[in-house]
Amino acid sequence: MSIQRLEDNELVQLYINGNEESLAVLLHRHKRRIFSSILLVVRDKALAEDLFQDTFFKVIQTLKRNQYSEEGKFLPWVLRIARNLIIDHFRKNKKLPTVPVYVNEDGEEVDVFATIPSEDDGFKSNEEFIGFKRKIRTMVNNLPDEQKEVVIMRMYYDMSFKEIADFCDVSINTSLGRMRYALINLKKMIEESKSEVFI
Repeated sequence: MSIQRLEDNELVQLYINGNEESLAVLLHRHKRRIFSSILLVVRDKALAEDLFQDTFFKVIQTLKRNQYSEEGKFLPWVLRIARNLIIDHFRKNKKLPTVPVYVNEDGEEVDVFATIPSEDDGFKSNEEFIGFKRKIRTMVNNLPDEQKEVVIMRMYYDMSFKEIADFCDVSINTSLGRMRYALINLKKMIEESKSEVFI
């Protein structure tokens, strides 16, 4: 049987056993999907190419160390690696969003600060208000990974819930659900922070 007709998990096993050609087949098979998923988020071709290379470098490292344990789920596993590298990249470059935006009950996008008093409405100084904005960013970073990922993609990368669902390899309902729980958690943290600020 031609190597091209083998399943992903069979090709992975071949590569682990020393067959270099099997990785080339996997790369050719999934390159477009993986690269387009990265480009969809970073929206910069050169950066997407760098992250794509980093992704496959990490894939090769993991396979060479025989640490791959996702039998039969090669593509979702590679996409997870790519997502983590994207998040790491933006975290290192301090380009994570500072001010989250969410969709309210009327379907309108609302800055989370819309329900928080402005500087004139209770904060003692502009510095205090800026400090509170920084706290929002920390709150986003403190969300569970799946929720944080959806919030960042939605508010910073301006991705639709369909794009998020495609990239995360989940249903639209799942991505919406993760956003809903993220907002519940953010609102809770915001309320707690407001209490601390005004004590």
